[in-house]
Amino acid sequence: LNRSLLQFAQKRSLRMKKVLESVILFLVVWTVTEITRYSFYTFNLLNHLPYFIKWARYNFFIVLYPAGVAGELLTIYAALPYVKKTGMFSLRLPNKYNVSFDYYYFLIVVMFSYVPLFPQLYFHMLRQRRRVLHGEVIVEKDD
Repeated sequence: LNRSLLQFAQKRSLRMKKVLESVILFLVVWTVTEITRYSFYTFNLLNHLPYFIKWARYNFFIVLYPAGVAGELLTIYAALPYVKKTGMFSLRLPNKYNVSFDYYYFLIVVMFSYVPLFPQLYFHMLRQRRRVLHGEVIVEKDD
């Protein structure tokens, strides 16, 4: 969801210089991530998975995931004033649909959603890494 959201919604605000560095950051991270991911899938489908590709798939994220999240959050944060000023993608009442949507506040909610979700996803990936690369069996707690 976030990749689509950022690619679609932030294109209009790319004119802002302070956004450029964070956009470059997450685009580089996404590019390396996708090259690694699809190399892994391709070699896996060919039943010839080099260890380096497997290793890269389960190790690069340790640096790339936090860097990508930082790039995404910095991009959203830098775009907030522009979104608020222009009302970009917001829908105000009255209108024919009789609904209101404020994209500015939606982006703030998205940013705050990283607080509980990022650690959960990151630690899940660390557990997968341990299982795949080291053969450790991880027992999940049933809550």
